[in-house]
Order: sequence, then C-alpha cells, then structure tokens
Amino acid sequence: MKATEKSRYTEAQKRSAEKYLREKVEDIRIRVPKGQKEVIKAFAESQGKSVNQFIIDCITDAMNKEGI
Repeated sequence: MKATEKSRYTEAQKRSAEKYLREKVEDIRIRVPKGQKEVIKAFAESQGKSVNQFIIDCITDAMNKEGI
C-alpha cells in the first residue's frame, strides 16, 4: 500500500483480526473444477449464506446423518 493511501483498518484492528484467526479458526482448502466455484457461490447466496457457511452446513448435515 502506498504511504499516501489510508487503510480501512487501524493497526490495532489488524493485529486483533490476525490474533482471532490464529487462535479461533483453522483453514481447509478445497479444489473444484473450473466454473464450479461460481455455481457454488451463486447457490450459497440463493440460500442466504456465504460459501464458507454453506460448506460448513453441508459437512455438519452429513456428519449429523452419520451420527458424528
């Protein structure tokens, strides 16, 4: 970022967000065929969810069906 540009976040907010991500969440990377990402995104939005929440809900539902 250029010195003349202002960030939307303060340094304290940035540090706080980084700390939260380090301590509270984990990443899982998935790969999908070309074009599928947009299809998933559109469907998730039609359900009123982010892609992340849609995927979490799908996994949770599948695990619940298996009794996990």
